[in-house]
Order: sequence, then C-alpha cells, then structure tokens
Amino acid sequence: MLSIDDNKEEKWIKHYSSTQKMLLVGDGEFSFAVCLAEAFGSATNIVATSLYSEEMMRLKYSGAAYNLRELEELGCNVMHGVNAHTMNSHPLLTHKLFDRIVYNFPHAALERSEANIRQIEHRRLVKGFFKSASDMMEENGEVHVTHKTTDPYSKWEIEKLAEEAGLFLVEKVKFRKSDYPGYENKRGSGYKADESFPPGNCCTFKFGKSTSL
Repeated sequence: MLSIDDNKEEKWIKHYSSTQKMLLVGDGEFSFAVCLAEAFGSATNIVATSLYSEEMMRLKYSGAAYNLRELEELGCNVMHGVNAHTMNSHPLLTHKLFDRIVYNFPHAALERSEANIRQIEHRRLVKGFFKSASDMMEENGEVHVTHKTTDPYSKWEIEKLAEEAGLFLVEKVKFRKSDYPGYENKRGSGYKADESFPPGNCCTFKFGKSTSL
C-alpha cells in the first residue's frame, strides 16, 4: 500500500519528508497531494483521501482530472468516499499507521444553517477526526491541522478538541500557502465549491499522541 525507498535521497517540503508515511484527509481536488508528490518526485509514501466519490470530485473541481492523473503517474494511493470520523475502520486503512496525518482547513459542508449550529457541526467534525486519527499514528507520529485563527474559527477550540482525543500540542506554526506551490484550498461546498478562499491568518497545529494512553 505504501512504499518508501530507503535508497533514495530524502526530500523535504516545509514540514513533510519523502520518508514519512503520510495520510492526507479531505484533500478537496487533491492539489495538496500533488504539491507534495511533485516536491518528492514520487507519491508512493502518500495515501490521499476524499469524502466524495471520484465522479463527484470530477464534477465539483475543474482541476480534479489533472490531479488524479498526476497522482496515478507518481504512484499515490488515492481513496474516495473516506469519512474523517470512521477512517480508522475503513477496510483499506485498518491497522495502517502513519507518520503524518494531515487535514487542511476542515469544514463541515453546511448550507444556510444558523451560526451556532454551524459551530457545533464544525467542532463535531474535527473532534471525530482527532479520535479516528489518534488510532492511526505511529509511535512518534503527528496529526497536522491547518486552521484559521481569527474569529469565529478560533471558537472551534482546536487544541481542546485534540486534548479530548488524547493528543497534545507539539507546535503551532504560521501557514503560508506560498510554501506549497500549486496548492489550491477550495471552498468544497455550494455553488462556489471550486473557488479558492483567502487563508488569512492561519496556523498549522501539530499534535502528538499522549504516552499516558
């Protein structure tokens, strides 16, 4: 499923290395996966997942077809229909452990909901992801969540949700989209699903697993 060639030169892009077993969650049109794969020269160390079916992805995102071709050529394992809450029990992911599990800009796809309901659903999404991801980490693995830090996003209390899942904050670093050439953070829902949104003030939160668990 995952293949890492120890004889090849290790390559890095920001926090990520070609020698890490990586799981990318909710990667929209898979542009983040392509960015990493092109930096590494290979994607055999990456599992890239999407909640949507391949057919739905191609309908929602104009860049999906190109990105899927790129990932196939670079040896990426692409999986569709993967729920962030239940990915630890997915038949192709059960008993698989990763060095890095990455979820950029988690967001529950809600339309016309009251603000307090949206807040609850967004937090529920992230909390479920943390619980699932905590079962899929290597001993020294990390879970990375990139998230806006301004109101109302700060009210999601990312660090508290992680702590409730048995994770602790390792580091919090400023996220700059320019560090990831080709990455397009898409809205993902509604009639503007294929549009990018300005990241604004945001950070990548890095979490480790508590040794007390």
